[in-house]
Amino acid sequence: MCGDHYLDQLGHGTAVAGAIREKAPQAELFAVKIFAQKLTTDLDTLLRALEWCVTQKMDLVNLSLGATNEAHREALAAAIQPGGPLVISAAGQLPGLLDSVIPVEVDWDCPRDEFRVHQRNGRTVFAASGYARPIPGVPPEHNLKGISFAVANFTGILARIAGEPANLQAALKTASLKPDT
Repeated sequence: MCGDHYLDQLGHGTAVAGAIREKAPQAELFAVKIFAQKLTTDLDTLLRALEWCVTQKMDLVNLSLGATNEAHREALAAAIQPGGPLVISAAGQLPGLLDSVIPVEVDWDCPRDEFRVHQRNGRTVFAASGYARPIPGVPPEHNLKGISFAVANFTGILARIAGEPANLQAALKTASLKPDT
C-alpha cells in the first residue's frame, strides 16, 4: 500500500468511509490506503491491498474506483476469488466487470439510503446515489459526488444488513431477484 503514512491528504477515502459509516454505524471499518498524492494507483498496490483484505478475513471490500485497462483483468480476477471478501466496485469498469465482484452504478434519483437493482446484459447491477454525505450549508452539487460514492453508499447499505455473512448472502440473493426499477 502507500507506505506508513495514513493521513488522507485527498479526502476521498475519508469521505467514502463517512458514507459507509453513515449507513452502518456498527460496522468495523479498516482503511487500506492505495491513493497517495492523487486519485490514481498502480495494479501492484491494489493487488497487495486486496491480498491484505483477504488475509484479514474482511467480509466486504469497498473499491470506490474503476480501471479500463483490460490487461489488468486476469490479475484482478485471481485476487478476487469467490469465498473471499465480497468486493463492491464500479459497474462497467474493472474490477466491477468481473463476475466475482458486485457491480454498482450511479442513480442520481435514488435516495442515499436506498438502492435499486437492474439487469444489464444478463447480469445483476446495483444502483445507488452518487452523492456523498451532506455537509451542512453546502448544496449537494458543490459537495463530492460520483461513482465512488454510489459504491460507498451501496457498501454501507450492505454492511448495515449484514449482521452476519449469511444475512448478506440472503439479502443479495433476494435483491438480485427483484425486477428492474
